[in-house]
Amino acid sequence: GGTNFRVLLVTLAPGDFDMKSKIYAVPDSIMKGTGEKLFDHIAECLSDFVTEQGVKDISLPLGFTFSFPLSQEGLSRGILKTWTKGFDASGVVGENVVELLEQAIVRRGDVKIEVIAVLNDTTSTLMSCAYDKLDCRASVIIGTGCNACYVEKVENCEMYEGDQSKPEMIVNTEWGAFGDGGELKFIRTQYDCEVDKNSINPGRQLFEKMISGMYMGELARQIIVKFTKDKLLFCGKGSDTLMKKYAFETRFVSEIESDPAGVYDKCRGVLRNELGLTHASEQDAVNVRFICECVSRRAADLCSAGLATLIDKMPHYPTVTIGVDGSVYRYHPHFHNLMMAKIRQLCRPDCQFKLMLSQDGSGRGAALVAAVISKSGKQDNNGASSNVCKPSPKPACPPPSRSQC
Repeated sequence: GGTNFRVLLVTLAPGDFDMKSKIYAVPDSIMKGTGEKLFDHIAECLSDFVTEQGVKDISLPLGFTFSFPLSQEGLSRGILKTWTKGFDASGVVGENVVELLEQAIVRRGDVKIEVIAVLNDTTSTLMSCAYDKLDCRASVIIGTGCNACYVEKVENCEMYEGDQSKPEMIVNTEWGAFGDGGELKFIRTQYDCEVDKNSINPGRQLFEKMISGMYMGELARQIIVKFTKDKLLFCGKGSDTLMKKYAFETRFVSEIESDPAGVYDKCRGVLRNELGLTHASEQDAVNVRFICECVSRRAADLCSAGLATLIDKMPHYPTVTIGVDGSVYRYHPHFHNLMMAKIRQLCRPDCQFKLMLSQDGSGRGAALVAAVISKSGKQDNNGASSNVCKPSPKPACPPPSRSQC
């Protein structure tokens, strides 16, 4: 789902689990190369991992977390609708990503792995958190990208045409695409428009581009550059590094805001050591921190508005736990508190809600689903059992044409 991916070996026991994992990089050349090279890379890393763990000769079921918009036609059938988050591998859009991974595994011929489920990372996170908290009914990812899922009554899933014998199912909202039809025009700024124009997918994923870690630093940089050119920062004198796109990394936002109020040591360090702005004054540091706070608070508020909407669609639940994963939420020093305050302000007053940080949710959740399917023998390649999950309602935020059940 980003520039790294993780392979996990999960062993479940009553009330406990053992988890071994390894992180692998996805180089930019593979992100933007051919689909065959991308899935061959994943298969190579799978082979490396099972060899390292001593399970190469054991037949293993695999839950595949694939954090991009899919048309989910079955537990092990997901058609890629579009790439996001900087990926643009050719020959994958419109294809079943499970088949592409299985073909790559067959090409290697050295591992015994069967892909029995494909899940969005939001769904995997919800399943992982629900293993510990039974009232977990929604999840959100705030990292390289931004997306949410929740549990809906099947009768309300107007786009779902599969088995409706179960009362509820998880809906992946793909709310990162909210606004692609112009719904966010009234709050998008010149900086949002500039970031979108220079992205790999202009005009798409507009809500995500106002929130996620892939774009947060660049939004801050666009504002800093504008104020520098207007002679409101650094006496009008920038630096070569500042003028480079994406030079102001999202981690700088978290670092700068991690200083106590009124302290600007880390901000001065970023400006001087990372951006070459050795002439930055104390007032410049104050102003840059304020810019970072505006960008991150807006991101937290927008995300909270979406979650409050999902909570309000579940009036039959007095308590709702929301599983959360992603680097922005995990590492930004104030994101949790900002979201708690804004959700409380926006959602129905009678609901008690909690934000639960997932411990490697997208990996463990996929393994849990794979374990359930392999144990129950209910693997389904035709979509008949694609609602093997829990309860909840459909979102008002994402445009219905982009929501996938």
